[in-house]
Amino acid sequence: MTTVLLDPQALQTKINNEKVVLIDTRNPEQYAAGHLPGAVNIHDIFTFLAASTPEGITELKEKFARVFGDAGLSGEETAVVYEDSMNTGFGQSCRGYFLLCYLGYPKVSILHGGFQAWKAAGFAVTTDLPTPVAAEFPLDHSASELMVDKDDVLKAIGDDSIVLLDVRDVDEWIGTSSSPYGKDFSSRKGRLPGARWLEWYRLMKPGAVTVFKSPEEVLADCASVGITKESHVYIYCFKGARASNTLVALKAAGINNVKLYFGSWNEWAEDATLPIEEGLPYAC
Repeated sequence: MTTVLLDPQALQTKINNEKVVLIDTRNPEQYAAGHLPGAVNIHDIFTFLAASTPEGITELKEKFARVFGDAGLSGEETAVVYEDSMNTGFGQSCRGYFLLCYLGYPKVSILHGGFQAWKAAGFAVTTDLPTPVAAEFPLDHSASELMVDKDDVLKAIGDDSIVLLDVRDVDEWIGTSSSPYGKDFSSRKGRLPGARWLEWYRLMKPGAVTVFKSPEEVLADCASVGITKESHVYIYCFKGARASNTLVALKAAGINNVKLYFGSWNEWAEDATLPIEEGLPYAC
């Protein structure tokens, strides 16, 4: 079984002993300034906006099967995804983890603490560009249990057996901003009706290197909004990055029945037929 969160020492051991493809999700400027030796830069992991329509899902699968294949992922290698740090990249490494798992890739890990953890541990950094050997990515069209679409979410509204979890920043949650890209980036502001709010930052422990809280601490934070190990949770944010970060934290804490609405607010807000909640939330 693949360990999801690898600290720098564990990653270096894996690199020394196994076939590994390192995927740097940061922007090209950060990557050019220094990255893990051999790492390929795939910033599209963070920037790609997905729709949960059949056409949107087909586009997502085709695009990332090609991109990950070009990076050298054949199914034999462990894909290890990283960002700058767990709390500054809006969950982009976890979004990469989610995408690879959704596409059915068998071995996926995340560098826990990101590039900053790697540097703090004293491991090598380079500006050399790798030359990956393209491979046939083993796309598994049946591996879809991690994602829900807008129809699934619509059915879940008012269903007490499912927790809709909003992990966006507070201004998005209360409806004064529509997105991290600007207050009016989306045509509507607000939240899913009946959603509970647990800001994604809360599940991380700040310090010299930011990492996820312990499973016990994550469970305590989740309990504050009524989520337990037995809960059935649908997570959303704006485009699935911060929600992917939360999904990884919840699963690491033993909350296993968790799915991600990847289209998130970016998709939901643009369909005027879908209900939203506006104004101050019920908890205020």
